[in-house]
Amino acid sequence: MVKEPTRIQRANRELILAAALPVFSADGFKGATVDRIAAAAGMSKPNLLYYFRRKDDIYAAVLERTLDAWLEPLEALDPAGEPELELARYIRIKLRMSLEAPEASRLFANEVLAGAPVIGDVLRGRLRRLVADKAGVIAGWMDAGRLHRMDPTHLIFMIWAMTQHYADFAVQVEAITGPAADASGAAADTILTLVLRGLRPGPA
Repeated sequence: MVKEPTRIQRANRELILAAALPVFSADGFKGATVDRIAAAAGMSKPNLLYYFRRKDDIYAAVLERTLDAWLEPLEALDPAGEPELELARYIRIKLRMSLEAPEASRLFANEVLAGAPVIGDVLRGRLRRLVADKAGVIAGWMDAGRLHRMDPTHLIFMIWAMTQHYADFAVQVEAITGPAADASGAAADTILTLVLRGLRPGPA
């Protein structure tokens, strides 16, 4: 029988994953080292290796933790809710996550650009099922005449592209507008206007 981790063990695992995220994001998987991650976590390398046997295990856990956080607001999309309010809430949360945790978005983007060697099965499994489910919710709103008809899966892709741009291309955004956080209100207003006006029922 596998023993449940103690509160201290859970806290130390979270400490390691939080420290590993900026290291992997800055240096990539190949450039990151267990020594750097241990130093960032404020613990010895042997202590870190008590929780994770290999760098690969830390990397996979960081990606899984990132995906869990990202999917939570999409999972919360409520079929019984008001479509525009539900989508606006989701867009605002996704944009805020991109602005507040850009390292997570960049790490995930680099993993996907590399062909998703670590999380490919998750993308083809859990993520695919969730997107199909929520695309079905959006399609239901369209069938009921509450939203203008378009492909709901590609709508989700467009929301991801628009919101994650502010993390993945933060250097470009800041070079043009100044610090990305200063543009957060304008970014949200622009994205919401484009998406929600395009989804309102009426003639094309």
